Amino acid sequence: MGKALVLETTFLIDLEREVLRRLCGPASEFLDRRRDDQLCVTFVSVGEMAAGPTADRKERWEDFFRPFRILTLTMEACWEYGKAYRHLAANGQLIGGNDLWIAATSLAHGMPLVTRNGDHFKRVPGLEVISY
Repeated sequence: MGKALVLETTFLIDLEREVLRRLCGPASEFLDRRRDDQLCVTFVSVGEMAAGPTADRKERWEDFFRPFRILTLTMEACWEYGKAYRHLAANGQLIGGNDLWIAATSLAHGMPLVTRNGDHFKRVPGLEVISY
């Protein structure tokens, strides 16, 4: 098995749009190149997608997330959240709370984060960011 990766919400939104429109776009092309990797999502991204406009049926939402390992909240993620928050606040570079939880969960699990919003997440110290 290849590398374990965390797919951030912007990636998931792009992937969902490509699937619904039956298009091959940047998200699905990225996945095609990473067939041996373990693909993970955070509990935060799953919740964000549940609040999205295309989550009209619970079954479809569950089916979309079935292939991914869902990372849950841990004490280590809470610690990473606090560390990152203190650093970003001290430097006037805070990011949104949900994004901070996603970054902290990636850090806690030692996994890079795949996102379309690389510049935003690169503010978080120690977080490996992969743009697609």
